[in-house]
Amino acid sequence: MSVTGIEIRRLLPTDAALYRDIRLEALRSDPGAFGSTFAIESTKPLTWFEERLGDAAVFGGFDGADLLGVAGFFVHRGAKEGHKGVLWGMYVRARARKTGLGRRLVDAVVDHAREHVEILQLRVVEGNEPARRLYARLGFVEYGIEKNSLKQDGRYWDEVLMAKPLAAGRGTPP
Repeated sequence: MSVTGIEIRRLLPTDAALYRDIRLEALRSDPGAFGSTFAIESTKPLTWFEERLGDAAVFGGFDGADLLGVAGFFVHRGAKEGHKGVLWGMYVRARARKTGLGRRLVDAVVDHAREHVEILQLRVVEGNEPARRLYARLGFVEYGIEKNSLKQDGRYWDEVLMAKPLAAGRGTPP
């Protein structure tokens, strides 16, 4: 598969059914990589996904009408954290991995984030080396590990904390 014909664009509430399908696939296939669960989100009505796409910036990679990958962005709330944003919900379908789509999705989030925040943060499950390498190649720096960050069915996952400064001259990540 070639990534050159894949269109990257922000998802709209009208894309909710496609987003729901890929999000549930992600939660089912890699439960340790996300803060939510398949059991929780599979019960949500389509309107919940529509609202999520209306409230957050989620970018998708499309091959025609086929949604192959997603990555989201939000700005921290609060007077003292509004300069920081988060890349979240990154997922690329198996058939589109190792094509450069992940890089293009992260680039889309970074480009969008530059207009809104000074620092872009993310969390990646320890052990997900392909994702850690991708983020490091794109300028994210590891600054800590949150032990037992996620827990499901008695199993814990540690998360590596990474950040990328977006504003020139603002120093290094947290």
